[in-house]
Amino acid sequence: MAEAAKYTPRLKKHYNDKVRGALKRKFGYKNDMMTPRIEKIVINMGVGDAVNDRKAIDQAAADLAKIAGQKPVLTKAKKSIANFKLRDGMAIGCKVTLRKDRMYEFLDRLVTVALPRVRDFRGLSPKSFDGRGNYALGLKEHIVFPEINYDDVETVRGMDVIVCTSARTDDEARALLTEFNFPFRK
Repeated sequence: MAEAAKYTPRLKKHYNDKVRGALKRKFGYKNDMMTPRIEKIVINMGVGDAVNDRKAIDQAAADLAKIAGQKPVLTKAKKSIANFKLRDGMAIGCKVTLRKDRMYEFLDRLVTVALPRVRDFRGLSPKSFDGRGNYALGLKEHIVFPEINYDDVETVRGMDVIVCTSARTDDEARALLTEFNFPFRK
């Protein structure tokens, strides 16, 4: 019985063929396992309206599921805040953690499709690294992704995208993400 050929995402192939070798030469790593790689991508969408409207959290979770291709987890409030009418355990957002092939597919769509569609885009901030090789960026509109139909959206929401790498320093992570064509500002 013949097996179907295994599909490999374009950016995963790019990492194995070009990026790993370039980083190995640039930083002088002794073996391939020392070269930094992207471990996971976490997408978070906070929904402040969820306090008053339960339907808002369901709509945000549905949109995030379309964008990520994976069912999101609801994030709940850790403590009650009376001024915000917030109760302990109330759903106030959703998040998705992407790994392996889905992570590379999302990264490809983010860099090639979504970021160029952002209004007044002048490049990503090169200062958004956390000191340990992780990069965070925020999008003000989730409608920049092609999976979201603009006519079906009731409220435009923002989202955070955190790229977690195995790099030890910000310079290594910046070089890794630059090889993946992240459009950093000069």
